[in-house]
Amino acid sequence: MKSEFILAMNELCSERQLPRSVIIEAIEAALVSAYKRDHEGEVRAQIDPETGQTRVFTAKTVVEQIDRPCEEITLPEAQKIDPDVTVGGNVWFEITPKDFGRIAAQTAKQVIVQRIREAERNALYDEFAERKHEICNATVQSVGPQGITLNLGRAEAVMPPGEQIRGEHLRPHSRIRVYVLGVKETPRGPEIIVSRAHKDMLKRLLELEVPEIFNGQVEIKAIAREAGSRSKVAVFATQPGVDPVGCCVGMRGMRIQSIVNELGGEKIDVIEWSPDSSTFVANALSPAKVLNVILEEREDGRTATVVVPDRQLSLAIGKEGQNARLAARLTGWRIDIKPASAAAVEAFGAMGFDDLSGEQDLLRAAEALLLGHEQSRQNPTTEEGPAESGEQKP
Repeated sequence: MKSEFILAMNELCSERQLPRSVIIEAIEAALVSAYKRDHEGEVRAQIDPETGQTRVFTAKTVVEQIDRPCEEITLPEAQKIDPDVTVGGNVWFEITPKDFGRIAAQTAKQVIVQRIREAERNALYDEFAERKHEICNATVQSVGPQGITLNLGRAEAVMPPGEQIRGEHLRPHSRIRVYVLGVKETPRGPEIIVSRAHKDMLKRLLELEVPEIFNGQVEIKAIAREAGSRSKVAVFATQPGVDPVGCCVGMRGMRIQSIVNELGGEKIDVIEWSPDSSTFVANALSPAKVLNVILEEREDGRTATVVVPDRQLSLAIGKEGQNARLAARLTGWRIDIKPASAAAVEAFGAMGFDDLSGEQDLLRAAEALLLGHEQSRQNPTTEEGPAESGEQKP
């Protein structure tokens, strides 16, 4: 008949889904550690998996003359246990104390509790390792200078200051959504790091709010984000007839407004991605209107020179250069924005028109250029000279 010890251990293994062999090995190791606190020498413990009976064995070295009684034994004494043993070998014999059953029970309880905690920690680690790069709901527990502690249900998470949305003030018991950035193993259990400032947080929110993105009809090509202030998202329709920007914005802007509210009022520009780099750069500078884009690939990087109307220069650059900065990060091009007047001065200067400082000068240069083209068109020439009257052209 199985002992209560084995029955209790089997029940715990079944409830917590812990391997029985792991528990037995852990208890044996703990018993050895407990016994060696008051005894010297090599010791091992053995638990009968059927009866639960615990036995302790010690090893002694066979010698001709004993110098250390706790670690050595004479050959005649050793041969009573193992007839084949020789001098220099080891022999194991039982030294189970009378009250070792009580010690074993206490140790087993401690080990099982410890193993349960370790198993639960491992289960939590595995669960959130699978949920890495996903969004989950959280409740704010405490706010401090080292970060915000969040309750994820079965586990706690930390949101460092660098992963918080700038200007967002969270209070205890507030319910928010967070992005699982990573999971670390620590002696106290898994440490879950979450974020609300990561650009993939915006990507996951779009996947939740826009069915066309979740179904694959619309694809997110790139995201540039300055959390708490402004973001730009480039989208592309994988099926003809689908308006990618309209799908993300939603009717009357309801879909994008839901995300804006979740992110504390962060402005989100949704633009259409294009395989043509010039078109993509022009779209990325939205809401500014672009007149022309000149692309240049140099050794030090790719540069896009963008010409915009004079009145829209500040809109294209944005507050503190934010619009141009986000557009550059979104497209991967270094963007140089020029007003149309400055671009015109440079163009006329390349044609030989100098000293163009004002609008009137530009108009006169344009008039001279147009008149020159008109005169050239009215008086065509060939390599042989002016065409004679009545002569037919080939």
